[in-house]
Amino acid sequence: MSGHPGLLALVGGAEWQEQCSFDAGLLAASGGDEILILPTAAAYEHPERAVASAERHFDGLGGRARGLMVLGRRDAEDAGNAEAVRGARFIYLGGGSPLHLRSVLKDSKVWQALEEAWHDGAVVAGSSAGAMALCDPMIDPRGGALTLGLGLIEQVAVLPHANTWSPEKAHRTFSLAAGGLRIAAIDEQTALIRDPGGEWRAEGAGEVRVFVDGKAAPLAALTR
Repeated sequence: MSGHPGLLALVGGAEWQEQCSFDAGLLAASGGDEILILPTAAAYEHPERAVASAERHFDGLGGRARGLMVLGRRDAEDAGNAEAVRGARFIYLGGGSPLHLRSVLKDSKVWQALEEAWHDGAVVAGSSAGAMALCDPMIDPRGGALTLGLGLIEQVAVLPHANTWSPEKAHRTFSLAAGGLRIAAIDEQTALIRDPGGEWRAEGAGEVRVFVDGKAAPLAALTR
């Protein structure tokens, strides 16, 4: 173990686009040139297209993205897939359905491997559904209520696509956020990045706004 987890990037959506300037830094921090793409959340939305988009994007940054088609529960319990994740230095979970992503990965071999890789210093990124599910609790996109997430980061919930999110759903989420829960509202093509020491910063095209118990708070409120 490295003693510190790797960088963690929670992206507000519209990933792998030109304005996602933070990806170059994430790639450099990984110490390699390969990015392992898990299009799990897009299992029913042409996951191969997500992988192709990542390949084009990272090719322009000098990286090599490759997809690992963990699309269902059987894939998530496959020892070979878990080994690939455990050995990766940069793991990226794309967008789609956070509920499907959670159901596939929860308590699986692949999820255990991802946790181990991150705690051993690997870079982990999640966009939209990927960002939502990495946290616990997770915001349910169907109505804005809070539900169980995967829990790589606890007591932080991500509201992605914040610049296009329904005000009604956002209001419901904030009204339910009690007990010190921190909500990060992240715009598209924008990343909320946690460094190995636990400090948070925002990078990219838009803004990150933090709320604690439904009230606006500084970014530093994410650090405990």
